[in-house]
Amino acid sequence: MESTSSPALSVALTVLAVLLSLTGFGIYTAFGPPSKQLTDPFDEHED
Repeated sequence: MESTSSPALSVALTVLAVLLSLTGFGIYTAFGPPSKQLTDPFDEHED
């Protein structure tokens, strides 16, 4: 069985995996347990 995958496919899959992992990390940081430590800068500067 021959390997027919091109280098462009592996680069595209790597870029896709990195983008998905960064998106998942951002969602986890925004809505998961670490979000309890986030502060809202607009609430700190009420006029």
